[in-house]
Amino acid sequence: MNHFIEFVETKRVETASIFSQLKCSTEEAELLQAQCRRYASGQDEVAVLELLREKYGEKHQDYIPHLPRIKALIDMGWLMPVSFMNTKGGDVSLLELLTLSVTPTVVLLRLLEEGSLELTLPEIKPYTDHLEYLQDQFDVIEMLHKIATVKQGFTDDSLSIGRMKNKLTLLTQRIRERITVSTEPIIVEEFFKEKELDEREQRIFLALLKEEYSGGEGQFRDMNTLIELISFDEYEKIKNRALLEEGARLITEEIVDYEEILNMFGGISRSFYLREDVMQRIIHPNKKKKVTKLKLDALVQEQDLFEYLQPDRTLDDIVLHPDTRAILDTVVKQVDKNVYKKLREWGIKGKRRGIDARIIFYGPPGTGKTITAMGLAKTLKKPILSFDCSRILSMYVGESEKNVRKIFDDFRDLSAKAKVEPILLLNEADQFLSSRSEGTGSSADKMHNQMQNIFLEQIERFEGILIATTNLLGNIDKAFSRRFNYKVEFKKPDRTQRLRLWQLMLPEKADYEAGFDVERLAAAELTGGQIELIIHNTAYKVAVREESIFTMRDFETEIFKELGSSFDGEKSMGFRV
Repeated sequence: MNHFIEFVETKRVETASIFSQLKCSTEEAELLQAQCRRYASGQDEVAVLELLREKYGEKHQDYIPHLPRIKALIDMGWLMPVSFMNTKGGDVSLLELLTLSVTPTVVLLRLLEEGSLELTLPEIKPYTDHLEYLQDQFDVIEMLHKIATVKQGFTDDSLSIGRMKNKLTLLTQRIRERITVSTEPIIVEEFFKEKELDEREQRIFLALLKEEYSGGEGQFRDMNTLIELISFDEYEKIKNRALLEEGARLITEEIVDYEEILNMFGGISRSFYLREDVMQRIIHPNKKKKVTKLKLDALVQEQDLFEYLQPDRTLDDIVLHPDTRAILDTVVKQVDKNVYKKLREWGIKGKRRGIDARIIFYGPPGTGKTITAMGLAKTLKKPILSFDCSRILSMYVGESEKNVRKIFDDFRDLSAKAKVEPILLLNEADQFLSSRSEGTGSSADKMHNQMQNIFLEQIERFEGILIATTNLLGNIDKAFSRRFNYKVEFKKPDRTQRLRLWQLMLPEKADYEAGFDVERLAAAELTGGQIELIIHNTAYKVAVREESIFTMRDFETEIFKELGSSFDGEKSMGFRV
């Protein structure tokens, strides 16, 4: 208690041991001293008017000009205004202070009792596990929340914003230092690096993670609360909302998701949460693969309708005609928050956040239809389920109509169970899309028409991305043509594209004869699928030689075989880089 007694009794307040920590002027410290003298005599609340008159005199013109000193002491967190409305300091005007009383804050009393407010942190030690790390990070989140609530006037905690920011800096620095000396991997930090999350995104993530560990009571699920944690003024609040809106990285990277709920005012509120696969990765760091993808893969293995495709190339890795790429970019840009906002304002899109696109890829075999569908999936970070439509007619007669429904019903069922939105790829969809038979026709024609009607109905109801591939567009029924909002033609590559394909597909580490001329190879009018097949066949032939050197003659022989074969229409998976 010596610091308190010294402060109250000293004749020159600037000589008090705690004066340097007050960070205020001598006159402001003298006002605090007068308040503390009253407090020592048992008077915890003192009228502002009484303090000012005691120091500056009874006349209005003497004490009113000094009201800003009282306001400064309130803002610094040393005094707290008291009124029947419990008004917070940040909301009080200068003249309102004349009718209020003030009392010392808990922080001032602690300073007077202990003589210091400096934060003493434990010795820097390595983290032994990710739970120790999370405890420190959760302390940071609590401090950020405390700063936000004090700024809004929602709490009586009068520790000044500046002092809390200083404590926050020290805590953050301590975490970084402990990470530096730690030898054990910290899964959350590895996740941040992998996803390239910035500091604001990391803190949103940690707040939601804290929510999960604390039982999910909802404190840090509201958008406004999360934005308050990372914003120190109104401008930052407006700017940082983009971090949790449509098209934000946390949403598109499938790290964070949200539910829309009806609030008490009749509006729609969003409740944010970490996706299940992300949570499982943090809770069970020894599991290397994403739980969601494993789950979908496992579900697909239990049935025999769909094939689970795992794309390894994005659209940037595929040689595409510029017009084709432009159309696909239009699809991809639906995830952009500004595009989504416009479409919703115009009434084109509803509340569903995902991309809605029904696409036809048409063109000769080997021109890259399937591999482009996979590239689109990789670009959008979505899994892809493929169905070979030629199988539908091989099933029992009379069952085809039921099996068409089964395609879409099972797809929706798998998506719901895995909690993902895969792309549905319908390969070789010619029989679904071809013109329907007119007149009475045979029973087979009637069955085919009925099957197509069901297919048309299912397309109408489909939500998400559906891609149908076909060799010919001219024979497509007009009713189907209207239901697909994107029709993408895949032409055979021109010479420039063929040259690019040859250059990218030829083995980099192989040896080639002197004078090897790839431009001469590009003169042959081949599809990407044919180029890939020729390179593979040639590689097998050259690999068995003792001197494994690729020659022009090797490739020209295979090109001649391919162009002269009768298998040009054979199914191809397309081409890739």
